[in-house]
Amino acid sequence: MRTTSPNVSRRSSAAILAAAILTVGAAGCGSSDSPSTAQAGPSASASANPDAGVLSIRDPWVKAADKGMTAAFGTLVNDGDSDVTVTGATTSLSPMELHEMTMKDGTMVMQAKQGGIVIKARSTHALAPGGDHLMLMNLTKPVQAGDELTFTLTFADGRTQQFRAVAKPFTGAQESYAPGHGQPMPDMSATPETSMSPAS
Repeated sequence: MRTTSPNVSRRSSAAILAAAILTVGAAGCGSSDSPSTAQAGPSASASANPDAGVLSIRDPWVKAADKGMTAAFGTLVNDGDSDVTVTGATTSLSPMELHEMTMKDGTMVMQAKQGGIVIKARSTHALAPGGDHLMLMNLTKPVQAGDELTFTLTFADGRTQQFRAVAKPFTGAQESYAPGHGQPMPDMSATPETSMSPAS
């Protein structure tokens, strides 16, 4: 009896120890899952935060043009809780400016958008013929229907964001700026001067 009792006692102790190790191990796995889940939460919310991507751009497109000027359009969507201001735009095909259309002496004229394009919090802002637009100032090569151009927007806080837009044919609205988009820079400085800049 004395020889078997210690063995039974040792086996019981070993079983208890093994059970304890398994219990601690299981608890350890549970705790390691918990931080990863906690980390996934902030990461997901950060990626869902509109400020991380600044804006969404719906239906971007560019007016096809053989030379001179053209423009990019679309709808800027701000899902964030703060206003966002676009202060600049660039593309590899030409210098760019932010432009607006405004009424002067009974005529719609085009001019630089002072202060940038502001997209209010939880709202949209249309870039459209006859309104605000991203102007390509002097094309280095034709923009043909179906071409895809890459643009980079710069924001007031220094962040940037790229988007791509496909070129489409467009005849223009009945206003002075539409013909100007298809004219070379020298012609723009001649006849349509008043349609490009504020009246002096």
